[in-house]
Amino acid sequence: MDSLLRLLAVKPRLLALGEPTHQENDLLRVRNGLFRELVEQEGYRAIALESDCLMGLVVDDYVTQGVGELDEVMARGFSHEWGGLAGNRELVEWMRAFNEGREDPVRFAGFDGPLEITGPASPRQVFTTLHTYLATWLDADLLPCTADALDALLGSDERWINPDTMMDPTQSIGRTPEADRLQLLAGELTALADTQAPYLIAQASREAWDRARLYARTCSGLMRYHYWMADTSDRRIARLLAQRDLMMAENLLDLVDRGPTLVFAHNSHLQREQSTLNMAGANHNWWSAGALVNARLGQDYAFFATALGTMRHHEVDTPPADTIEGVLYTQDHQLVDPKALTGPLKPRVSPWFGYAALHPDHLPSIDGIVFVKDVNPS
Repeated sequence: MDSLLRLLAVKPRLLALGEPTHQENDLLRVRNGLFRELVEQEGYRAIALESDCLMGLVVDDYVTQGVGELDEVMARGFSHEWGGLAGNRELVEWMRAFNEGREDPVRFAGFDGPLEITGPASPRQVFTTLHTYLATWLDADLLPCTADALDALLGSDERWINPDTMMDPTQSIGRTPEADRLQLLAGELTALADTQAPYLIAQASREAWDRARLYARTCSGLMRYHYWMADTSDRRIARLLAQRDLMMAENLLDLVDRGPTLVFAHNSHLQREQSTLNMAGANHNWWSAGALVNARLGQDYAFFATALGTMRHHEVDTPPADTIEGVLYTQDHQLVDPKALTGPLKPRVSPWFGYAALHPDHLPSIDGIVFVKDVNPS
């Protein structure tokens, strides 16, 4: 495939590649090939996936330093069961082999929060890890609380991860006095890491401080997510969706400060348009991570959307001729300039809930389309 960058006036610091569905190895292998080209020919230094940002540290340690065994890394380093996909395993294997003996390794990152469909994680891990890091290097009187006081505020993890909370906000503890205090502590611990940055970096390392800042962002993000889990208004779902994408955007903005990065996630998380979800008969609108990052980076952000022709194992058959996918299905091109798609086009209607076709109204905000004609079963 031609380089994605040929469609752009400048090389972006953050190049986004979206997918219209999840868990399809054909799409992951297209991603892997494009990432290799960006690393070997364009100097890109990292890839970020729609996976837990904390779990991703396990993968980064493996691909950069060879820490751990591959099977364990795939099991512990990905959320959403992404570690079981052959395409992701092949990516990790290639990155480890590429980095062997290099002083400036290519990095791996998850950029999603520690969130699952059933709800957010307990904030214990992020709070205790951040507190331990600060307590190791700083005088105790600088810290806003002791480890024991923090443990008492956190209480049992079961209260935080109660799956019934997703459907019943009254069961959430996200607006209790303890949660309010933890939100304040998240800000105070973050401020301490920032105000003591020169000392902390000199005593430990820049790498350790960067990871502490990741834990700090996640502390605040998780507490805001738990706060909105307890919301009983009609805006609850939209606020939860917006908070998740805000956490994603914050992680991406941190990553691009360290070098050109490819981010791979669902099109809906990376698009510049406002995202929409229909749930329980109501439409929920929010700005995606891509829209938020684009507002900050401008031309340093580029978005390429992946489109597909057929996915017959999910009853997604030959696309209608008057859709984006239908026009592309008659061609052999894999990389398409959206400006070349002219004439009246209709939205493609998917027979399967797990696949979202490109909308013609979004074409002006897409920098390029990567087209995969036929997707085979993974």
